[in-house]
Formats: sequence, structure tokens, C-alpha cells
Amino acid sequence: MDRPRTPDTLIGDISPPAPLLPRVVEMAAIFMVGDGLVGLVQPRRHVDLWKERALGAEIAVRPFVDRPGRRRLYALVQIAAGLALAARQRR
Repeated sequence: MDRPRTPDTLIGDISPPAPLLPRVVEMAAIFMVGDGLVGLVQPRRHVDLWKERALGAEIAVRPFVDRPGRRRLYALVQIAAGLALAARQRR
């Protein structure tokens, strides 16, 4: 005999959502890795995108304008930090 079809059995196991903070941290790690990869592969283009009229990001990219080597070094740090942050999310 089948169980009666109630809303909870139609949807499946209803459990509370996972805490928000681990998801936010994971998204930050993904952003760091992705931004780092783009900065590593295309440092000049990536800096040029953010050096003018970028809602304050101009200040952050100023040290990298016309310095692709510096941006690549920062990209490696960014990627490593993002991967380390993601690794800390293991349960």
C-alpha cells in the first residue's frame, strides 16, 4: 500500500536550507580564482577594463596600469588565496 500523497511526500525530503555563510564564502573563492585567471592570461585588457569610470575600482587597479608582470603576480596570489578559501569549506 502506498503512502498518502501529501505535499511533503510530493516534494521529497524537506529540510532547512544550508547556512548562507558557506555559500557566500564559496562564491567569493570562485570570484577570486576566476578574476585571477583572467588577470593572469590577459593582464592588460583586464586592468584596462577597470581603470576608468568603474565606481571606485580605479583606485584598486592603479598599481597595475602598464605593469602586466605585477598584475600576473597578483593574479597568482589571488588564485592561491581563492583555492585556499575554498579548501577550508570542506566538511
